[in-house]
Amino acid sequence: GHLSGVATGTARIADAIRHTKTRVTCTRKTLPGLRALQKHAVRLGGGSNHRFGLDDAVLIKDNHVAIAGGIAPAIARARASIGHLVKIEVEVDTLAQLQEALPLGVDAVLLDNMDLATLGAAVEMVRGRAITEASGRIDATTARAIAATGVDLLSAGWLTHSATVLDIGLDYEGGTTPG
Repeated sequence: GHLSGVATGTARIADAIRHTKTRVTCTRKTLPGLRALQKHAVRLGGGSNHRFGLDDAVLIKDNHVAIAGGIAPAIARARASIGHLVKIEVEVDTLAQLQEALPLGVDAVLLDNMDLATLGAAVEMVRGRAITEASGRIDATTARAIAATGVDLLSAGWLTHSATVLDIGLDYEGGTTPG
């Protein structure tokens, strides 16, 4: 049930965006002990994997920005403590934050809970300078319109931490048994 639900949920989104350049990805939010299996189920459903753990890349979230005193100081702190091959992604929820982050050379931007018009403007503002990832309210019914904005990735944490368990059963209807 559970892993089939992960793969099926992923497949529904992947199918909705199949005629676009956008890919669906899960997040690192997995159930304890099931990360590798859940990530595999996402791939079987036609999705891709985001970070496997906190140490794969730096994701600067709103709390990091608040503690550091802004986007620029948060990125500077991250750069000072990582190797030169580690990628940095920063979460933004406004165009002003995006405008602040882009000149700082981030590798990716997480466009969090933006409406379609703002998301489209954000993708236009980025113009290929960073990977664009939309998150928030991503499901099979919203995916096509979100992908139409031109974002590179749709990320959905629910694919792994809250996927619907498929009700799979096998009924035996009598007859002879082998042997």
